[in-house]
Formats: sequence, structure tokens, C-alpha cells
Amino acid sequence: MKHLVSMKQLTNEQIHALLDRADTFKKDGIRELPGKYTVSNLFFEPSTRTKMSFEMAERKLGMDVLPFEAGFSSTLKGETLYDTVKTLEAIGVDTLVIRHPEDGYYEQLIERTNLSIVNAGDGSGQHPTQSLLDLFTIKEEFGTFEGLTVLIAGDIAHSRVARSNADALKNLGAKVIFLSPAEWAGEFNCVNRWDDVIGQCDVVMLLRVQHERHEGDVYFTKESYHAQYGLTEERAKQLQDHTIIMHPAPFNRGVEIADYLIESPKSRIFQQIENGVFIRAAVLETILTGRN
Repeated sequence: MKHLVSMKQLTNEQIHALLDRADTFKKDGIRELPGKYTVSNLFFEPSTRTKMSFEMAERKLGMDVLPFEAGFSSTLKGETLYDTVKTLEAIGVDTLVIRHPEDGYYEQLIERTNLSIVNAGDGSGQHPTQSLLDLFTIKEEFGTFEGLTVLIAGDIAHSRVARSNADALKNLGAKVIFLSPAEWAGEFNCVNRWDDVIGQCDVVMLLRVQHERHEGDVYFTKESYHAQYGLTEERAKQLQDHTIIMHPAPFNRGVEIADYLIESPKSRIFQQIENGVFIRAAVLETILTGRN
């Protein structure tokens, strides 16, 4: 595997291999790579969890991390993403971790460069390492995906998390249900009533309302969205005893999820964040050493 740009490129066997490697890292610690590699993280959209966990993983792997700040780069002078990538390749970077607002930005790059690219999120397209850390968290909890029912609820149409997780979960044996306002269902077949599904879920995965992708369209106030489509404390009482709550974060407290539930006993949100370091280390190691 030279690049990781989409969950669609991974077989079930490759997914399980990455999850197993992340599990080893979590239990035994992340070991430095044999040899020296240089990475740069190109984030053209804001990020806290993804960028910082990639950098933590890179440093634990013993990689040299070359700083890059989009707001101070030649992209402000009109340089294309391709030319930025070729420049970094020319000065000796081995791997680029890229987040970009354009869907499928990587399609112009992966056949035209010799370095490796890890997609850290493209527009409303894919976010493969987020999907992998979600899968890792679910597998830690249940040991399997077979027979699980996973509800993905929220701003589905604009969510690269929903797209990345949907096919992977189904291929691994889980049933996936989508809940969303009709305005934000996109190409997904969604239900729009919690009462129809809440009692049958093993995992409730909530999604942030992505205000930045709505181009000024406002369908709900925070209060009305929470009342109709958020996971309220009252709704959470209807969850099965073993059901866990997940969220890729950042979360809008009191919008898609009640404030109390974020750190409640059912929540695995901060465990997901922790697991992101181990998954991203597993991905980088696999790409750079050809582990599987």
C-alpha cells in the first residue's frame, strides 16, 4: 500500500491487519521505524484531533516532521496543490498527510508523485483514518462487527465520516442505519425519527452539524435541531445497556449531543481520540515499510 486515500481501497483483510497493528501499539507502545523518514502535514482546513494525533504518531515512530502552515505558504500566491506536493517531494519528503476542502483532491496527485499520500479528509468525501479509529474503538468494545447495528445520525450529506464508515461497516458484517433531517440526507436512505431506531442500536455515532458547508442555508436553530435530531438525555435513557455513544468531534454541545452525554459512562468519544494515535501510527508504518 503506497497511499491511503479512501476506505474503498481497503479489503477486509487489510482493515483487520491495521486494527490488529494498532492494538499491538496500544498494548506494547509505538516502536520507531527502521530507517529515517520525513513527513509533512498539509492541512488546508482547520483541525485539532486529526492533525495533532498524526503528529504524535509521527514523532513516536521517530519520523522527522517538517512543519507546513497553509496560511504562510505559496498557495496564497497562487501555487497549485500539485506544485506544492512536487516541491516537497523535490526537497526529500517521504510522506504527506493532506486535508483539503476539495472532494477527491488526491486524484490529481497519486499517479504523478513518488511520495506517499495519506488523506486526512477531502471536502465531503473520505476520511479513512477516522473510519479506522472508529472501527478500532468498536472492535475494542464488542470484539466483532458481525451482527452489530450501528446508527449514524446527523449531517449525513456533508459527512466524510459517514461515507468512510458506511461501506466498511457493512462489508465487515454490521447493519448501518442513517438518521438525518431530509435536508441533509444526501444520497443516503435515512430515517428521521429516533423512536423508530433507538432501541435496536449497539452503537450510536453522532455527526457534527457542518455549518461551514451549508453556504448560508439555515434550516434549524441549535435548540430545534437538538430537540428533533440530537441525542438528548431523555433519548439516551432508551438505549440498550450495552450501547455505546461515539462522535468524531469536534462536537457541538447541546446540538447533536447533550452536554452530559459527552463524558457519560456510555461515551467512547475520548477513547476514539486516544485510538487515533495508534491507528495513524499503524497506517504510516504500513505505508512506509510495506508491512502488509
